[in-house]
Amino acid sequence: MQELLKIGHIVKPQGIRGEVKVQPLTDDINRFKNLKEVIIDGKNYRVLNAIIGGNTVFLSLSGITDRNVAETFRGKFLCVTRENALPLEEGRYFIVDIIGCNIVTEKGECVGKVTDVFSARTDIFTVECVDGRIMRFPYLNKVVKDVDVERAVITVEKDRLAEVACYED
Repeated sequence: MQELLKIGHIVKPQGIRGEVKVQPLTDDINRFKNLKEVIIDGKNYRVLNAIIGGNTVFLSLSGITDRNVAETFRGKFLCVTRENALPLEEGRYFIVDIIGCNIVTEKGECVGKVTDVFSARTDIFTVECVDGRIMRFPYLNKVVKDVDVERAVITVEKDRLAEVACYED
């Protein structure tokens, strides 16, 4: 499992004092209120201040003192270590742990491998199927029967999957 988890994407500098505007990549935007430290390109930065505004976060980070320095961080990702991540509720998983999981039917047939997860009202899994096609399906309890990120296996009900899956042309 990956030890660093992406929690945000720096969109641009904000103001003249080195603040950055961040697009959160987490379900809980309020996690930024108690954030003490982030990792950007392998370097640790202490969070000095976090302001939530709508669907974005404005951060002041140690060592980023003016707009010119903040500009060099445009497009970079904010990460935290797994140990500093917010604990997940039962039945919730980090997207990074889902990507790479094999999708198998309840009878053990391999459907393919998860290559991406798009978060919408429900998560949408993109799967590269064993036959080479690309399939997408929503994470629904009636489809997904078990998730085992330790073994990298997601078990689905084949008939229900067939009802909701969409394939690229």
